Amino acid sequence: MSVCLGCRRNTFALRQVGGKMKDRENLFYKRYGQDDTVQSHNAYLTVYLALCLMVILSLFLALIDGARRNGARLEAEIVTDIGLQSIMAEYHRELMRQYNLFAIDASYGTALCSKVNTEAHLQKYLKKNLNYEDVFLSDYLYRDFLGLGLEQAQLQKISILTDERGAVFRRCAVEAIKADVGLNILEDVQGWMETIEVNGLEEGKEEEQKQEYDAQIEEFEDVEIDNPTRELENKKKQGILKLVTEKEAELSQNAIYTENLIMGRMQRGQVNRGNMESGTGTDAEELVEKFIFQEYLLQYMGRYGTEYEEDALRYQVEYLIAGKDSDMENLRSVANRLCALREAANAMYLLSNDTKRGEIKVAAQIACVMILQPQLIPIVEGAILLAWAYAESIYDIKSLLAGGKVPLIKDDRSWHYSLSAALEGDLKDQTQDGGGLAYKDYLRIFMMLTDTDTLTARAMNMVEADIRKTPGNAAFRLDGCYDAVEAYIRVGSRYGFQYEIIRQKSYH
Repeated sequence: MSVCLGCRRNTFALRQVGGKMKDRENLFYKRYGQDDTVQSHNAYLTVYLALCLMVILSLFLALIDGARRNGARLEAEIVTDIGLQSIMAEYHRELMRQYNLFAIDASYGTALCSKVNTEAHLQKYLKKNLNYEDVFLSDYLYRDFLGLGLEQAQLQKISILTDERGAVFRRCAVEAIKADVGLNILEDVQGWMETIEVNGLEEGKEEEQKQEYDAQIEEFEDVEIDNPTRELENKKKQGILKLVTEKEAELSQNAIYTENLIMGRMQRGQVNRGNMESGTGTDAEELVEKFIFQEYLLQYMGRYGTEYEEDALRYQVEYLIAGKDSDMENLRSVANRLCALREAANAMYLLSNDTKRGEIKVAAQIACVMILQPQLIPIVEGAILLAWAYAESIYDIKSLLAGGKVPLIKDDRSWHYSLSAALEGDLKDQTQDGGGLAYKDYLRIFMMLTDTDTLTARAMNMVEADIRKTPGNAAFRLDGCYDAVEAYIRVGSRYGFQYEIIRQKSYH
């Protein structure tokens, strides 16, 4: 095999050059303290960086996922609160305007009263706040990082104003006025009620006793007896309202039909019921609550002398006490009850006053001695006493209805009629106001003597009747008004997780 001499030279030259370059490279490595292991070190660095990047990337992705989950949870809670606040903001405007009560009307002005309506409103607000469709240029500038959507929204518990036989309504009314009521008047009311109870002023036996006296006098048929109280009895037949009001014809003729109101529906078991529990207070707390509730009724409902034109009944407080369907009947009932109370109090005063007892005895003796019937003196004396007490009671009621005041138990200075004026039936005003309790105070006493549940039910009747008179509220029902709700809400994300939230909201 022959080899070109020139090729050998070239090969030798390359080997020489390569050898020299190798020598230089070894010299460089020796000079700077390196050797051939640098290549393996570079490989280790690459693996280390790759592992670090994997850890960092994993941490970064975990942080992103955590931010998404926590952000989604926060947004779900915020949207839930906004949704509940939104349905609470849909309180019934007329109920608030007339009675300062806040409640959701579940009928929303329709004939259908159901919590399904409120759930639909809640779902609407939740869905609206969970999507980004209304965000400006949302398809180009934003991306839904959380991917939330509403899966379920329902009201687990509701508190209706008529629950617990109206106790919820009563508590809401108390909250509406609690800050404005002083409890000093409660002590006065308790004192008045104690006086009435101790002296039996509410028993109403005086009129019955007077009729017995008159019947015993009439039994003496063998002689003609001129009953000294006959003129007053003739006046009494005119009716209490004609005696105590200036113009009976100008009294309110308003009436209501109570069968379809809340009280009638409660008696028939045709009311919606909530399922939210509430605690009960002590006897002392319930007494204070009833008193404040009465003050609420006196402030927000009309009565004789303080009527509201737009109300279904003008004498609403009288209705709370009497429970009749018309203003005339309610006022007549309260006036008769007031007359019985005043007659008992006035009779008690006459019995305790020796001077007036002497006048009564002299008048009875004159009437009986003239007909030679002295055995009738005790009977006629009792009839005259009760007649005088009744005449004074008529004056008292006239004064109260005219805005005056009458003390619960009278004294010499506050007594008005003379015996002769009373027996003649002259029931005109004779003196000025003597101070004491106003008509409003006597209504306080009667309301305190009324059963709490009955008083509450009648008050709810009045509220329903008044609201139904306003435009768009013909089907209004208090048993469709929620003062508190508890909602169960489930929100899911397209990234595979979901949140369940339970929230309560109320107006107090």
